[in-house]
Order: sequence, then structure tokens, then C-alpha cells
Amino acid sequence: MAISVFRVLWFAQLGSNIGTWMQTVGAQWFLVESHADSLVIALVQTASLIPAVVFSLPAGVLADSFDRRKLLIWGSAVSAVLAIALTVVAAAGTLNAPVLLGFTLLLGVASTLTSPAWQAIQPELVPREQVVAAAALGGVTVNGARAIGPALAGVVLSLFGTPVVFGINAVSFLGAVAALIWWRRPPQPGLDDRERFGPALRAGVRYTLSAHLVRRILLRSVLFAFPASALWALLPLTATRLGLDSSGYGLLLGALGVGAVAGVFLLPLARKRFSDNVVIAASAFLFALGTVAAAFAPFVLALIVLTVAGLAWIGTLTVLNAALQLTLPQWVRSRAVAVYILFFMGAMAVGSYLFGVLAQLTGTTTALVVSAVLLVVVAVSVRALPLLPGTATVDRTLPNSWPEPALVFEPDPTDGPVLIEVSYSVSDADRPAFEEAIRQVADSRRRTGGYRWRLYRSGDHPGTMVETFLVPSWGEFTRQRTQRFTGRDRELWEAARALSSTDPVERHYFHIL
Repeated sequence: MAISVFRVLWFAQLGSNIGTWMQTVGAQWFLVESHADSLVIALVQTASLIPAVVFSLPAGVLADSFDRRKLLIWGSAVSAVLAIALTVVAAAGTLNAPVLLGFTLLLGVASTLTSPAWQAIQPELVPREQVVAAAALGGVTVNGARAIGPALAGVVLSLFGTPVVFGINAVSFLGAVAALIWWRRPPQPGLDDRERFGPALRAGVRYTLSAHLVRRILLRSVLFAFPASALWALLPLTATRLGLDSSGYGLLLGALGVGAVAGVFLLPLARKRFSDNVVIAASAFLFALGTVAAAFAPFVLALIVLTVAGLAWIGTLTVLNAALQLTLPQWVRSRAVAVYILFFMGAMAVGSYLFGVLAQLTGTTTALVVSAVLLVVVAVSVRALPLLPGTATVDRTLPNSWPEPALVFEPDPTDGPVLIEVSYSVSDADRPAFEEAIRQVADSRRRTGGYRWRLYRSGDHPGTMVETFLVPSWGEFTRQRTQRFTGRDRELWEAARALSSTDPVERHYFHIL
């Protein structure tokens, strides 16, 4: 049944993304035909992506704190209403560049508020061993839509005009609503003990800042997304250089989508022979070739090389998305995915704007060449900044092995902050190894809700080492102990505990004054 649900929701996402890409092509081509300058055309992508910078983190908190199915239904319904309104404005003949960019911005907000939830439900729809394949298929819903949507939009624009394109996008959102209503999802765990918005947001940020495996994934996403944004933002101007109409522009975008779909089938073969870091480096280099082709190549050659660039695009996104999903624990998945979306889409949005400015000042060709050079640098940088060992393989199960505290009174969940003190007995010979192990424990404490972590050495009792950290409240400490302490966290703590000659003693102090 779970696979059937995955299949239905996959088709719903594909249809919605096809509609979104049709809307994007319709918007960009409307501006081309209105003789807008290169910066305004590039701002279509910026307007659709900049909401990710502002709303991704709140969207991640919402997806972790509320029923994801209901959140997706309401978000898709709002998108449908906005798309219908845009259709009406276009049909009435009152559409202009500011209004179009405003609707694009609002649709981007709605998309951002649902994007973490869409990604976070994937691991619950398939077994863990199929998460990589599911991530690749998730890429198809975006990149397959790039193959179908632009080509379909070009035909519809030629035959019926912009309002019909926008109307199809509205219908695609209604299809997603219908699929989500059909899905009978089991109750989402943890909602009966829902965190308040502010603490949940801070917990997600603390986790991301303390998870070095995740930080490296975020870095790789930004390094690729910023220069890669130029091709997506300036491709309408490549169509103008080649003297193409809306159908020809649709074919250029479609070539990228076809390559991305082909990459879904070719990528598993490549990952059997090459590491993820090699795939990331090769993808950046191939996308640079596609960017150069957009600047100089004739139409047929541009189509061929852009197809290869589409393959490179899905190569990077699939590796990074799968690595992220397999590295994150369940309790913070939506929030950490939201941070990933913020970084990736934010880099795309800023890059689109800056490369649009560069194209306006120096020409489209120069902007695309600069982008290609940066992509080559990104490919080379993998040697110095690879994905770290342990990515996608760490144990994220919940062992529930943190001992139950024995307190002399029953605290309220809101009591706090709470100081946690753990004492160890460590010999001088084991102290260097213990200090190295406890540094890993410190990252674990911060990831799961602690802050102001410190390690002290007793001046009165030889060998006594005291670890301290704060948690915002007793309720937060309870979540840390029961919902956030994963198998990997246990491994790190056991490594430090093994170097103590006696069992560590944990004490809890509640703030009074």
C-alpha cells in the first residue's frame, strides 16, 4: 500500500511541477514578447526562489510540528487559488511585468511553505534501502517536468496564448489537492507533544549548525547552485540570440529536462563505479559545458549539450538530496531540509539576480562565461571540500538508552533552563583520548538541544572530569533524551563512557535566580 501511495503522490507532484514549469515559461516569454530587459527576465526566477530565503525555516518548523498531509493540502489549495487569479488577470488583458512578478512571488511563497513537507514524507513512503531511488524519482518530478512542461508550454503559447498556460497550472494544483485528500496517512507521531514555534525553530538551527555532515552538504549545494543559476535565468536570452519563438525556447528547456530524466536511469550505474564526490565534480564540469553552449552554440548543438547539462543537474541534486535524507534523524528532518532549501534556493535566487545584472552591464555571453568558469572551479573544489565520511550511513535509529533521571520532585515541562552535569573518572593516560571523544559528544549535545557546553577538570579530585551543558527547559531535555538521542549519538557517548573508570554520574540543576 505504501508504494501505491508513493506512486499516486509522485504523479501528483509531477503534474503540479509540469504546471509550474509551464507557468514559468509563460511568464518569461510574456516578458520577452513585452521587450523587457535582461534583468527583469532574470527576476522571474529570483521572484520564484527568494521566498525560500525568507520562509524555508518557518516552513520546516510547520512540517515538523503539524500534520504534513493537511499542510500540503492547504498549501496546494492556496497555490491553486493564486494560479486561478493570475489566469483571470492575464485573460482580462491587464497583466504587466510588476503584476506578473508579484504573482510569481506569491506562488513562490506557497511553494516554499510546502516544499519541506513534500520532501520529508518521502522516507515514510518507502523502505530505507529505497530512499536513494525515491530521491532520484523525486528528482524526476522536477526534472521530468522540465522536459515536458516547457515543450508543452511552447505549443500552448503558440496556439492559445498565456492565459491558457496559467490555467493549466491552476488545474495541476487542484490535481495535487485531490491526491492528498485520497491519501489516508497514519497519524504523525509527536504531534501530541508539539513544540512551540520559537523553540522548535531554534532547535532546528542548533542541529544544523552542530551537524558537520549536514553543513558540508549545505556548502556543496551553495557552491553548485550559485553559478548554475545563470543558465536557468538567462536561457530566454539564449532563445533570443538564436532567433527562436516560444516553442523553440520550450525545446531548450525541454532538453535540460530530458537530460535530467535520462540521468535518473544512468546515475545508479555511475554511482556503482564512482563515489558521490566524483559524481558531484563531474556534474559541475558538465553543467559548465552546457552553460558555454548556451552562450555560443548553434541551436542543434545547444540542444545536445543542454541535454548533457540536464543529466549533470540531476546528478548533483540526487546525490545531495539522498545524502541529506539518509543523514537526518526523523525529529528534525523537515527543519533541516528547510535549511537545505534555504541555502540552495537562496543561492539560486541571489545568483539569478547578480547574473542578470552582469548580463545587463556586459552582455549575456559574458555572464554565461563567468558562470561556466565558476562551475569549473566548483568541480575542482571537491578535492578540498568533499562530502565527509559517514554521510548517509550514520545510525539514526532511536535506541532509548539514555537512563531515566531520578529526581526528588516532578518538574514542569516549562521549567528551565536546566543545567546538566555529567561527571567522569579518567586516568591521566586516557585523558587525551577522552578529550577527543568528548568533543564528539559535545556536537551530539548541541545537535539534540543543548547549548553552552563546557568540560571542566577538577582541581580537588584527581581524574575527575565534569561535562556541563544547558537545555532551555525540562520538556526540551525530555525530548533530547527520548526523541532525539539516536544510535549515532549513543555510539559517541559510549566511546567517551568507556574511557571512564566508573559509571558517569548525571545531575540536573533547575534555574531559580
